[in-house]
Amino acid sequence: MKHILTTALLAASLVLSGCGKKNADGSSKKDDSISLQNIGSDTMVNLAQAWAEAYHNVDPKVSVEVSGGGSGIGVAALINGTCDIANSSRKLEKEEEEKATAKYGGKHPTEHHIGYDALAIYVHPSNPITEISIEQLAEIYKEGGKFSKWSDLGVTMPSGQDEIVRASRQNNSGTYHYFREAVVGKKNDFKQGSRDMNGSKEVVDLVGTTPSAIGFSGIGYHTSKVKVVKVSKKTGEPGVEPTIKTTLDKTYPIARPMFMYVPPSAKPEAEKYIAWIVSEPGQKIVIKEGYVPLEAFAPKDK
Repeated sequence: MKHILTTALLAASLVLSGCGKKNADGSSKKDDSISLQNIGSDTMVNLAQAWAEAYHNVDPKVSVEVSGGGSGIGVAALINGTCDIANSSRKLEKEEEEKATAKYGGKHPTEHHIGYDALAIYVHPSNPITEISIEQLAEIYKEGGKFSKWSDLGVTMPSGQDEIVRASRQNNSGTYHYFREAVVGKKNDFKQGSRDMNGSKEVVDLVGTTPSAIGFSGIGYHTSKVKVVKVSKKTGEPGVEPTIKTTLDKTYPIARPMFMYVPPSAKPEAEKYIAWIVSEPGQKIVIKEGYVPLEAFAPKDK
């Protein structure tokens, strides 16, 4: 009986030892891989995915799972404790900061500035307009605005489609909130009847297939199917093209910083990942993806 029991215990031991992963020499090893949940800004989602893919080559143990949905979705995940990193194309609002601080026992989430986005104004390539002012954009987008046709701006559309089709974003978007603050005005509402798209790409896609459309979206979403219009602060002033240089010297009037937020109890791997993002390799990817890097990493000729 003792012999049978000893044999059974030995067999069980062999089965259990065979369940783990093996090193090259056949010995067992512990799975030490780490997954980081990175959620939020749709403006940043392509950039975040590019970072995640590149970083896996830097540290194969770390897998960064990226999802978009808008800055509001990322901030909500930060407050609820369901993400490791929240992407946001705007700063936390006071109420959000208070909720996050309460969630983490009085400790504040950490804000990391990781680059800039020049908010581009897109029209269809057939549209003859080449520049537009903040004042004119406000009259197109705000409730009670006086521009509803391209002819109101002195533009003759080759297609004959004079009615302006306004492409916008849903209100959980950081881009929506920034455009309202910088263009429409905090005290104004958006004009009813705009096409409120789920994501940045969808705005550009709509404009690219609609000759009379205008839309706002991150410069990183620029394609050959749309035209970028120069923007001036006031009507009559020369328009400014969105570039790295004009964003950093603040001559382009609708550019904004991009952020990553982590909880106070952030995983060391998350902090290490963000440190890589704000270093030269991470900032080179910012430029490659069409965004604007931190000033220390800006090329001299752009």
